Amino acid sequence: MYQWLRNLLFFFPPEAVHHFAMGFLNLLSGNAPGRRLLQRAFSVRNPLLETKFAGLSFRNRVGLAAGFDKNALYLQSLETLGFGFVEIGTVTPLPQKGNPVPRLFRLKKDLALINRMGFNNQGADRVALHLKKWKEKKQKSGKQALIIGGNIGKNKITPNEDAWKDYEICFLKLFPWVDYFVVNVSSPNTPGHRALQEKESLRKILTCLQQSAPQLAAPKPILLKIAPDLASEQVDEILDLAMEIKLDGLVVSNSSISRENLNCPAAQLEKIGVGGLTGKPLTKRSTELVQYISTKARNQIPIIASGGIFNATDALEKINAGATLVQVWTGFIYEGPAIVKKILSGMEKISGKNSNQF
Repeated sequence: MYQWLRNLLFFFPPEAVHHFAMGFLNLLSGNAPGRRLLQRAFSVRNPLLETKFAGLSFRNRVGLAAGFDKNALYLQSLETLGFGFVEIGTVTPLPQKGNPVPRLFRLKKDLALINRMGFNNQGADRVALHLKKWKEKKQKSGKQALIIGGNIGKNKITPNEDAWKDYEICFLKLFPWVDYFVVNVSSPNTPGHRALQEKESLRKILTCLQQSAPQLAAPKPILLKIAPDLASEQVDEILDLAMEIKLDGLVVSNSSISRENLNCPAAQLEKIGVGGLTGKPLTKRSTELVQYISTKARNQIPIIASGGIFNATDALEKINAGATLVQVWTGFIYEGPAIVKKILSGMEKISGKNSNQF
């Protein structure tokens, strides 16, 4: 059914389809009958699926990566579809339009996307307001709220030497409303942004946030999202720093600037131009990076794995490589709203064990 619908939707521009589809799901999940319908079709409620990560309790291991719900507008829909957690953002201090459209492209033969969105978002104040309303609504209902991660970044106009200030602003504004933070220094779509992955730049940003946390209500996990294109020496430096400052975890990994081994015609790639590649072409590389980090750090740094996860096999490969949680994004686009249910059911079937053991 979804494959037929996907073929129809793929006739239209990706960004427009995204807003249309999520708007429809919001409308459906915004009333009790529609919400029950979606839950019966897509959600999995099983206490055996619960797991722990960085001191937090997740209802299952499958989350949605940052970049899908940039402004925390679709949390009701995403919770109803069964996600164990959702990472909103990337959020910047000031509202940002992002790069000119078109800025999102499908590579259908590769089961991939290329995006150069450019951190388009409504800004930390507006996003914090959306999160506040969501949290208050869940508190009134008496139901456990979905785990929310806050992915934070810097504005395009902010020079790299002042980047730490932007991260601190977002951290303080979102702190009451998210459960953990992800510092995004690995987007390829903001000029000079990946230079922030250098050890001393990272140290300044991360230690600033760690020093701010004790002044607030309670500590919340701080994670770092890294690029899949890093050389092993760069990864080693990041791991050294993570161990030194006792970072709470890593998200492995962001989109790639690589265009190797794609089925997409070269002429089409040239027409698309720059941007971050996501989807199936990253499956192997991201798994290898998870394995490398897990081995190098001797499993002392918790990992959320992201990159090319479409099914249970992909998810289990990441978990067996050393990840605790996994995130989907491009797989959600290609596989549809049942992806969480399919992954969880498939993992249980493949493992042949109780759900809480995979």
